[in-house]
Amino acid sequence: MNLILLGPPGAGKGTQSKRLEHRYGLAQLSTGDMLRAAVAAGSEFGLKARQVMEAGELVSDDIIIGLIAERLKAPGKGFIFDGFPRTTAQAEALDHLLDTKGLSLDHVIELEVDEEALVTRITGRYTCAKCGQGYHDRFEKPKTDGVCDKCAGVEFKRRADDNERTVRSRLQSYHAQTAPIIPYYDARGSLKKVDGMANIDDVTRQIESILE
Repeated sequence: MNLILLGPPGAGKGTQSKRLEHRYGLAQLSTGDMLRAAVAAGSEFGLKARQVMEAGELVSDDIIIGLIAERLKAPGKGFIFDGFPRTTAQAEALDHLLDTKGLSLDHVIELEVDEEALVTRITGRYTCAKCGQGYHDRFEKPKTDGVCDKCAGVEFKRRADDNERTVRSRLQSYHAQTAPIIPYYDARGSLKKVDGMANIDDVTRQIESILE
């Protein structure tokens, strides 16, 4: 089973991918993680990516597709594409790659979200500096203020890019580049939608009802 999870930054794609990975034995393919691993390993595509990044340029679709092609050689029960494709051109290239390998996409699932609520969700996130337990200013505070529920740590941190200006910039980029692939998959009859604003367990159940 091969599927794509779509949605803007902060919609919960990574969280749901991890759950599906454990539930169905699928491999999560995050292009960011794959790029870092390839560069660290010094593979053919990793060396190409390193040269491009050191020159301050964006990694080309050809390199990304090459990394995915290598990863698809590994045996397994299927793949979850998280954060890819990002453009219609990438979607078309992925279709071609899968076709050459005798594979196909079984599901393309969009996590629909309210963007104003999403900004609040992202900008309120913080984690325990000691164990990484996640919290939120409004929705998930520690039971004792200033003390981590999991490890009793008292130091917390926020991601530098979890601020309103950066989040809105990322959302603009998503609408300009990635959102156009939604009608692409919809026209192919592949697209399913779930309520990404529901709680995490409900979102998981919605996705599982599609897969099963």
